[in-house]
Amino acid sequence: MAQKVKKAGIKRQEGYLYFVDKHGDISRAKMARGGKKGGKIEKVVKVGVEKKSGYLYFVDKQGDVSCAKMVRGGKRKKK
Repeated sequence: MAQKVKKAGIKRQEGYLYFVDKHGDISRAKMARGGKKGGKIEKVVKVGVEKKSGYLYFVDKQGDVSCAKMVRGGKRKKK
């Protein structure tokens, strides 16, 4: 379902949330745990992915940027 967009091969550190920011680069932020606030956003790798509308961009298990088509709408569930 998902397809690789760019290879980055980053190694994840525990306690951080990794995501593709609005500039198309991989960033991370410290996760909030046990009443503690989250941390500031820091850029990990400059990838520069051109984002297309209707797609979800994320960092996959291999540390690369992947995308998947977003599912919108659909049928209403009947009771």
